[in-house]
Amino acid sequence: MRIKVSLHIPVDHPENTGMEPRNPFVQLIRPDGTRVPDELYDHWVDDVDAEVLRGLYRDMVLVRRIDTEATSLQRQGELGLWPPLLGQEAAQIGSARALRSSDFVFSSYRENAVAYCRGVGYADLMRVWRGNAAGGWDPYSVNMAPTQVIIGAQALHAAGYAMGIAQDGMDDAAISYFGDGATSQGDVNEAMVFAASFQAPVIFFCQNNQWAISEPVGLQAQIPVSNRAPGFGIPAIRVDGNDVLATLAATRVALDRARSGGGPTFIEAVTYRMGPHTTADDPTRYRDQTEVLEWQERDPISRLAAYLQGQGEFDDAFRASVEQDANTLAAELRAACLDLPDPGPDEVFAHVYAEPNSWLDRQEQHYRQYRSMMEPAAEGGTR
Repeated sequence: MRIKVSLHIPVDHPENTGMEPRNPFVQLIRPDGTRVPDELYDHWVDDVDAEVLRGLYRDMVLVRRIDTEATSLQRQGELGLWPPLLGQEAAQIGSARALRSSDFVFSSYRENAVAYCRGVGYADLMRVWRGNAAGGWDPYSVNMAPTQVIIGAQALHAAGYAMGIAQDGMDDAAISYFGDGATSQGDVNEAMVFAASFQAPVIFFCQNNQWAISEPVGLQAQIPVSNRAPGFGIPAIRVDGNDVLATLAATRVALDRARSGGGPTFIEAVTYRMGPHTTADDPTRYRDQTEVLEWQERDPISRLAAYLQGQGEFDDAFRASVEQDANTLAAELRAACLDLPDPGPDEVFAHVYAEPNSWLDRQEQHYRQYRSMMEPAAEGGTR
């Protein structure tokens, strides 16, 4: 599903003239499913009808099923690790569905919902976490870079790519996804310096899921994370990251600014990581269960379902259809994971450099010689 939009920010729009993000955040659908009128953001989603909203609901249900199935695969020893996105579906789906295919995505390791929207295959989603490859997919086939595990490094990549877009005179945009913890990294701050200085068409999309592994966001940010961006000269939007419609609207605002020469935007999507940081983490050791239960009441999927039900656009047949799609997806995902072929020993040398490299070639030759020493001797021969 692609959502097309050709709207422009009015000259006197506060997202143009002001630098301060909203506090607490932009919200268009409350947790109970009621619609919140907003004179600044409603027109950005005027074209979003019931059919589009049902598509966004379907997206969120399917990516949650990807997440739960992959977590099960890890618990069963089929994956080495998995970074859950449970609870962050609206932030990722709402922003990703605002992009067009020619925009380029630079993500962290948790944006599997964004990868789903970009058309990444199930096997490619599993490949790295099963240990079958160093990179999951061809970035140029989906305009999304492989997952970045180094915290915050992708922000620099996005800023540099966006500067290239501007140099080429294109109206595409780049977007970088990272968590609240990454905002303390030098790479993210340096990326914002470059983006502001060169008015690069880039969106810095921070999913504030309240926890940087075992440390709460309040330990590193005494004010909303988005309040930092204006110090770099970058307009910021603070949005309810569990509201898929508000996230879609906020991302459209940022994309319009980027495409029209207005430079970068920082979006803070306020959401919550319902599960562990990764499957190697135990959040019960540092997180109060009461907090988790409070955030369950703000679940992005049940919120949109409640809104659609209130509009008479959500019935048992639709729910059953989505559930069947999710079951089919889970079976296909599991089969794709288990059918991945084991990589050959020489593949460790592939795709290290774009061009031939004599130093690497010598290493590969020495490695093959070493492996040949381990091969069984021919019948009648000796080693």
